[in-house]
Parts: sequence; structure tokens; C-alpha cells
Amino acid sequence: MKATALALALFAGLCLSVRADFTIIQKVEGKGAATEMTMKIKGDKVRVEVNPKMTMIVDGKNGDTITLMNVQKKFLRISGDKAKAIAELANKYSGVTAEKPKLTATGKKTTINGYEAEEYIGETKLFKATYWIAPSFPDSAAIMKQLQAVIPAAWNDLAKGMMDYHDLPGFPLRTQVKTNESEITSTVTAIKRDLLSDAEFLVPTDFQELKIPNMQISGDNSEPAPSAKP
Repeated sequence: MKATALALALFAGLCLSVRADFTIIQKVEGKGAATEMTMKIKGDKVRVEVNPKMTMIVDGKNGDTITLMNVQKKFLRISGDKAKAIAELANKYSGVTAEKPKLTATGKKTTINGYEAEEYIGETKLFKATYWIAPSFPDSAAIMKQLQAVIPAAWNDLAKGMMDYHDLPGFPLRTQVKTNESEITSTVTAIKRDLLSDAEFLVPTDFQELKIPNMQISGDNSEPAPSAKP
């Protein structure tokens, strides 16, 4: 779960007059076997296929997130407002500030998937992030604008100061994040520009919704409490 959250956090944070559909496939390596994560972007929505068991659908306009549990055929819906409140509460009780590190170009270059990429580093007491930016990658500017538009602000809060797509000078073909507990490397292996179906961004009709208690935060020093609303 930590590897999954951190991999998601790499894309955490973040409009074209005419937008294309993009499918970004990444190889995620950390502890254990490497996994594949797929991001499908259409308009203001993104579908993140973390693994065969779990899929997330995010509406970039309002931050609403739907998590599909594919094996159980169930789904959980969290509004953008609630996601923001959860992120703020998590940051409050963790005592961690969300100050972002300065991004620095090291001058190092390497070739990833046939494209020359330049190394940038951002470092704090919590993590060290390395980004390999490929200026000549096809449609990189359009892809960046799409990602900036669809990734909700709540993900930036959960990322605790990590860089988001607005901070990067170009599209990262490879991202590596090191913490005291783990090291995660995500490498883009393919990008497709095929038209995506609207149905991929909807909950399947045979999935059942899971309900969670309605929570509210009443003050700076208060704990979350069940809402009086039904």
C-alpha cells in the first residue's frame, strides 16, 4: 500500500482549448516485484489503474474520487471537499509541513526509451525526488497541460510537499522518490493517443456502492465526529 500511495503521489498535485485523450503506461519498481500502472486521461477526468484489483477515477473539476474494487465489484465515492478535509487533518496530526523543495538541474543526462532526458532533483528532510525530463518527447507540452488540469489539489496536500506537474519544467519520463522507508521508481514505458470511451470513466452498472460515515470537522482542536445529518 505504501508503494502504491507513493507512486500515486508522484502524480499527485497538480487547460487545453482542444484536448486529446492520452493513456500513460508506467513501470513501477520498489520492494517486491515490479508492477504496471496505467493512467487514462480524457477531458477533465483521469482513470488510474493501480493494479487489476483497484482502479481510481478522478474528476479534475471538483476533485471527486471513485475507487473501484474490481474483485468485490464494489466502489467508494469521496467528494473533493471531503478529500481535502481528510488531507488537511492528516497533515495537522502528522506535524509535517508541506513546504516544497527547490528543484535543481544537475546537468546530468541519460537516454530513456530513445529520448534524451535531463536530471532534476528536489530534496527535503522527508524525501529525495529525482525527475528525468525529456524536452523533445512528442506532445510533452500537451500531456503536461492535461495532467495539470486533471490532478486534484487534494493529492498535493496528501503528497506532503512533493513536486507536482506545475513545478516541473517538462514531462518526466522517469521519477524516483527515496524516503527513509522506501524507494520507488516510476518509468513511462508507453503513451497512447487512442480515443477513450466515456464508459471507462463511469462506475460499472453491476458495482455496489460502499457507504462511509458522514464526517465533519468542527474546529481547529477537534477530532472528526459523525455528522448529525443522515
